[in-house]
Amino acid sequence: MRKFLIVLLVLVVAGLIGADRFGEARAENEVARQVAAQYRLPEQPKVEIGGFPFLTQAISGNYGQIDVAIGDYTQQGVTVQDVNIRLNDLKAPLGDLLNGDQTNVRAERATASAVIPYSVVQRATAEKGVRKVSRSGGNVLLEGDVSFHGLSAQVGVTVSIKTTEQGVTLVPEAVEASGIKVPLGLVKQSFTYTVPVTGLPMGSRITSVEPVDAGLRITGTAQNVDLSGVQQTAG
Repeated sequence: MRKFLIVLLVLVVAGLIGADRFGEARAENEVARQVAAQYRLPEQPKVEIGGFPFLTQAISGNYGQIDVAIGDYTQQGVTVQDVNIRLNDLKAPLGDLLNGDQTNVRAERATASAVIPYSVVQRATAEKGVRKVSRSGGNVLLEGDVSFHGLSAQVGVTVSIKTTEQGVTLVPEAVEASGIKVPLGLVKQSFTYTVPVTGLPMGSRITSVEPVDAGLRITGTAQNVDLSGVQQTAG
């Protein structure tokens, strides 16, 4: 009898785990489907619901953490890469969802990140004479050509990066050229450029930017996010 009870207990636990995993997979697929439709994505994103067991979270309607990996995302004609969203403390009452009501689906916080490739910055500034864009410590290096007193010089311009209402702005801070002294003022206006990315999915507004090897990593946050009311703004 004891052996039978142990076997039965194992089967029950296995069944609960199986049901939990099945329910989680269904929920992740549904979140991915809705995000893809909302943002007109060519492919469904990868969704991972954190915490265990899932069924306990589903019954309570409280989800501690949900990660959404979108990949590429286009806004205002600018395509950023490696877009990831983390939703914390998501409230989604089970009864409402079963009745098809999503009006009370809300996340306490949404954090989104993405990378603006240096190739995007280079193409946008090519008409200014920029031939290469790369990381230079905590700043960005623009390499290109300028004309000065009838002479053409190859320069390396170190720029700082900051967020503005218009997007991510690059501002020249220092300039170096071989064989000729080029005033900073000569390149400051022509090499200043704003990448027109003002927001990220889920209504996240850009709060920080830093150079990484692949490009400019931007991060944005949003508080008290009403997922039923989040609008598509990508171009």
